[in-house]
Amino acid sequence: MSIERIVFAVAGGFILISLLLAHYVSPYWLWFTAFVGANLFQSAFTGFCPLALILKKLGKQSGPAF
Repeated sequence: MSIERIVFAVAGGFILISLLLAHYVSPYWLWFTAFVGANLFQSAFTGFCPLALILKKLGKQSGPAF
């Protein structure tokens, strides 16, 4: 898997998990959902993504997202 696909998968997983936690535990988990969404939005414009930097240091290769 390329870095982009891993980032998409992790972000999607975080959003789904935080939505479940918001429904069953506390609505404050929606702040985490908003944080993930805001990070995805800013990375679309700036190209900065902390997870992508970590994956690159771990030796993962970048590739076409689609």
